[in-house]
Amino acid sequence: MSRIGKRPIGIPSGVDFKIEENVVTVKGPKGTLTRTMHTLMNIVVEGQQITVNRPDDEPLSRSLHGLTRTLIANMVEGVTNGFTKGLDMVGVGYRAAKQGNKLVLTVGKSHPVELIPFEGIDFEVPAPNKILIKGMDKELVGAFAAVVRSEREPEPYKGKGIRYEGEVVRRKVGKTGGKKGAKK
Repeated sequence: MSRIGKRPIGIPSGVDFKIEENVVTVKGPKGTLTRTMHTLMNIVVEGQQITVNRPDDEPLSRSLHGLTRTLIANMVEGVTNGFTKGLDMVGVGYRAAKQGNKLVLTVGKSHPVELIPFEGIDFEVPAPNKILIKGMDKELVGAFAAVVRSEREPEPYKGKGIRYEGEVVRRKVGKTGGKKGAKK
C-alpha cells in the first residue's frame, strides 16, 4: 500500500469539494480548480476527509494511487493558501522589473526579455534581483518559474544566472593560468 496514497486529506472550512465521475472540482477562498483524474482511482468523501483507494495491486494502479492523492491535496492547498516560488538573480547588472502585467528581465542579453505570465499566475518583484511567483495551481507556478529560469540558467564557473530560492549551484574550477605550449 502506498504510504502517501493511503493518508486522508482534510477538507478545511470554506472549501467545497465535489466529484462527478472522474472530474474533481475544488472551490475555496482563492478560486476554483478542476482536474480530471484517472478512472481507476476511487475517490471517497467521508465527512471532512477525502480518501483515495485503488482497486488492485497492478503496477498502473499502484503508480496512480499516490499521484492522485497528491494532486487532490495540492488542489485543496492551492484554493486555501496558494503556492509561491521564489527566484534569485545573481550577476552584475541582472535585474527584474514589473511593467504592467509583464515581467521584464535584464540578464546580459542585447535586449530586455519580456515575459507575460500564464493565466492565473501573479508575480512580485520585491527587490531588483528577486522574483516571487504566486498562484493557486502548483503546476502552473512551477512551470512559469521554469520559463523565467530558462532565460539565464546559472552557469557553474561564476554562478551567474537566475536560480530558484535555496538552489545550490555546484561550482567548477576554471582554467589555471599556465602557459600552453611554452618552450623550455
